Amino acid sequence: MPLDSSAERQKAIESAGSVVVKVGTRVLTDSSGKLDRHRIECLSRGLCKIADTGRQTIIVSSGAVGAGMGKLGLSQRPTDLGHLQAVAAIGQADLIQSYEASLAESGRHAAQVLLTRNDLQSREGYLNVRNALSQIHELGAIAVVNENDSVAVAELMTTFGDNDRLAAQVAGLLDQCLLVILSDIDGLYDGSPDHPESQRINIVETLDDDVMSMASDKRSSLSKGGMSSKLAAAQLATSHGHAVIIGPGRDDLALEKVLQGEMIGTLFLPCERTLRGRRRWISASAEVEGRLIIDDGAVKAIHNDGSSLLAIGITGVVGEFDAGAVVMITDRHGYEIARGLCNYPSSEVDKIKGKISEMIGGILGHRPYESVVHRDNLSLHMGADRTL
Repeated sequence: MPLDSSAERQKAIESAGSVVVKVGTRVLTDSSGKLDRHRIECLSRGLCKIADTGRQTIIVSSGAVGAGMGKLGLSQRPTDLGHLQAVAAIGQADLIQSYEASLAESGRHAAQVLLTRNDLQSREGYLNVRNALSQIHELGAIAVVNENDSVAVAELMTTFGDNDRLAAQVAGLLDQCLLVILSDIDGLYDGSPDHPESQRINIVETLDDDVMSMASDKRSSLSKGGMSSKLAAAQLATSHGHAVIIGPGRDDLALEKVLQGEMIGTLFLPCERTLRGRRRWISASAEVEGRLIIDDGAVKAIHNDGSSLLAIGITGVVGEFDAGAVVMITDRHGYEIARGLCNYPSSEVDKIKGKISEMIGGILGHRPYESVVHRDNLSLHMGADRTL
């Protein structure tokens, strides 16, 4: 029986205690690359209406580089790192001022929150960011989150890659969250959005490979994200139990329509099996410090039976790491199966790999843990639900 799209939208709205809105550069800038202040005014009114319902309201906003380019009269995005960081710093000031002025018209303040991946990689940092966002909400302000482009360095892996993923990770900090990704395309289509016979998809129940293949990216000199990155962000957010709407960013009343449950954009339903607490951090934000290669029997035990990873199932160790590090767990073909907190340092895992648990004490002189990665600290990879 087909799902009732209207009823599912109402359910997603009514169950949301918080809303994270993501808006990209192509929506926030005009054809000349300058910041579109009218768009920010429309977004701010919509954000305030959401906040007025008592929901924690956060916007993850691109546009710093675009705003800086417009302010400086640049026609192309800088390519060298130092120049790009400087343009972002100049544009960020203009961006937050625009949000503050627009939100103030509805009696609220903008709270600037600039993040890099490093801020969420440690469990302590992850919780600190969540607490800061909570306090901003308690004070009646709206957090305006952006990647800290002025210090983020892709070569050092301190960037999120794009603000779609950043928005999904911010949503992952919250419970009962609705993620709204506003785009220059008004949803996911079953073909090219430019083709007259293509139809917008109202609802996606399962974000599988067939859905991911529908993405048709269109990149510009101003922005980094495309539909593929939006679907990847939706996949991450739905794995956390959050509904996602990809909708029309240039509709002046987009957020009001979302709040009212109108049939705009594409709704992605949350997964039935969702990640909570520490597992959510492991899957979405934590830094991976090494890799464990496991045999087919261990793959089946982890995936099908929800088992812990034992030493006997490990065939290889890649990288050097300490006990407590987050490691990627892959099969013999290199396919990611899961991530988890490793109970032993890499040097000890290398010694006990392939051995039964009862032999660990004799090999290492101690056996504080029976498992190398306990199932409570293990998060299955989102694409790992294939037939084994």
